[in-house]
Amino acid sequence: MTSTIDLARRAFLRRGAIIGAAGAAAPLALNLSLLADAAAATNPSDYKALVCVFLYGGNDHGNTLVPVDNTHHAQYAAIRGALATAQSALGATTLAPNKALADGLQFALAPQLSPLKSLWDSGKVAVQLNVGPLIVPTTVAQYTAKAVPLPDKLLSHNDQQSTWQSNLTEGASSGWGGRMGDLMLSGNNGSVFTCTSVTGNAVYLSGASAVQYQLSSSGAVAIKGLQRSLFGATAAQTALRTLITANSTHLFADEYARVTRRSIDAEAQVTTALAGLPELATAFPSTGLGPQLKMVARMIAARSAFGLSRQVFFVSLGGFDLHDLLVENHPGLLTQVGEALKAFYDATAELGVSNQVTSFTASDFGRTLSINGDGSDHGWGSHHFVVGGAVKGKDFYGTAPAIAVNGPDDIGQGRLLPTTSVDQFGATLASWFGVSDTDLAYVMPNLGNFTTKKLGFL
Repeated sequence: MTSTIDLARRAFLRRGAIIGAAGAAAPLALNLSLLADAAAATNPSDYKALVCVFLYGGNDHGNTLVPVDNTHHAQYAAIRGALATAQSALGATTLAPNKALADGLQFALAPQLSPLKSLWDSGKVAVQLNVGPLIVPTTVAQYTAKAVPLPDKLLSHNDQQSTWQSNLTEGASSGWGGRMGDLMLSGNNGSVFTCTSVTGNAVYLSGASAVQYQLSSSGAVAIKGLQRSLFGATAAQTALRTLITANSTHLFADEYARVTRRSIDAEAQVTTALAGLPELATAFPSTGLGPQLKMVARMIAARSAFGLSRQVFFVSLGGFDLHDLLVENHPGLLTQVGEALKAFYDATAELGVSNQVTSFTASDFGRTLSINGDGSDHGWGSHHFVVGGAVKGKDFYGTAPAIAVNGPDDIGQGRLLPTTSVDQFGATLASWFGVSDTDLAYVMPNLGNFTTKKLGFL
């Protein structure tokens, strides 16, 4: 553990010096002429973006990726009862991988994820099996005996959301998306658009130097009083601008003014850049996740205006905490996920950057395979999708868990003990993104505890 921390500290100090030399503080004011110079220097062929699609509440992986072969579907159905997806409904979404899974196990996508089936067949989707937060490789026996360090407050929503996004305990000030942003700031001329959220604040995008820029699915959020005359008087509008942007001798007031100036300049830059874009031909669903991913696609389309070579994005969808009404509510959520991810991939293809953009799902945790009546309870490990032209798709990665309660991969009630860590999952994404092997320890602090550092899906 100590060596990992030391590596991370050295990586951060080294990169911090580079960022400082590039003027990380000054570009945050986002002088428009500076951004124009940055755009001129951008190499479009070197552009890459990572998009985290976070499913808040803990997605029920058991009804997302369903065993479909006779033996394993029978085991699944016996456990899930009335909540099980019928085998007859899974024929059209059965996944044929390049490498067969052991014991004749076959999986199918939930029928509502059918838009992803064509992407799977064309090798643009991979599935990472049974991934979740771990500090060190852990067996069920070690978990039961508490013989190894474990993530804090397992099965807790807010704690595990923070753990997934930061790979540190709740209250962490940085996430692994933001730490990737730290390392890419110098190549992005310190741009505030390096880490962008279309769904509000998320620790995932916070870095030591990189800040997360937040916008809505409609565009940049403006200060309304500066957009038009205030109280019918332009003088009042001018006075407001002066009041909220003026330098101050008071430390906190001066910092507030600096952030406000940055926000005003960023809003102007985003609004101008997006206004100059042609409409996307790709149709996005109008549900909650669709407009968010459409805005990500538009920001990617505007990358030259921002002078960016690397971007990290965050979008989300809530409602997955289905202790009850799983059959009623889960299919609709999966429909949103499938339609939006397919549309987003199609948009990246339209923009000619499908090989340069990778999206992936994440969630608080998986859920129990056993049911509590008409829902499932909090779990740990889960299955997640990775989508993009650079993905080595049409395959499963990691170890498929036994379809059993109190089985060899289970800490109770069908809660999966992860066999792949978030560190390994994130390091694979970060390495593709351009993070060096030396700097991976800064992004994923526990990575040194695992023999396999990269999982091979990119």
